[in-house]
Amino acid sequence: MRFASAPTVLIVPGLRDRVDAHWQTLLDARLRARGRKVRTVPPMGRSDLDCAARVEAIEREAQSIDGPLVLVAHSGGCVMVAHWARRTRRAVHGALMATPPDFEQALPEGYPTLADLSAGGWLPVPREPLPFPSIVAASRNDPLAAFDAVARLAQGWDSRLVDLGEVGHLNPASGFGEWRRAEQFVDELAASETTTG
Repeated sequence: MRFASAPTVLIVPGLRDRVDAHWQTLLDARLRARGRKVRTVPPMGRSDLDCAARVEAIEREAQSIDGPLVLVAHSGGCVMVAHWARRTRRAVHGALMATPPDFEQALPEGYPTLADLSAGGWLPVPREPLPFPSIVAASRNDPLAAFDAVARLAQGWDSRLVDLGEVGHLNPASGFGEWRRAEQFVDELAASETTTG
């Protein structure tokens, strides 16, 4: 089914608070400047790791948007989207899943432990095909996930895998603010057919 209007972009942040220099924040501003409708799932940081609450936050935002929808997730937000996709009936044009972490391996110091993630309901990470088109953008030197682990996630999710090269975790700590390619991916997904979960 095609919609007459351009899809609303729903940004799904990872385990962080709002960061002005983050590519998702900058993408929001650029898309709005182009006249696109953009919404953001409120960031919830790392202190409350209740995965179900984050999934509910995605559902609340998604259901409050009229018309077509494209998701733009980063890091832990990708895992949130995978959990959300199991329960929603919301029609979705597609999802950009940028540098998903490997939550099934120990993360660097300062990130949640495997025990914390398990207690929060994140594990196991869903690996069944997503019910909408998706693009997984993977880094060759991401400190939160080996490239091969992300490739396996993309395969499980039936996503198109895009090799970004060595971009770290695609965040300000890795030297990234602007990520212009995200707009290209959003436009590509916006042009796809809508599917329902």
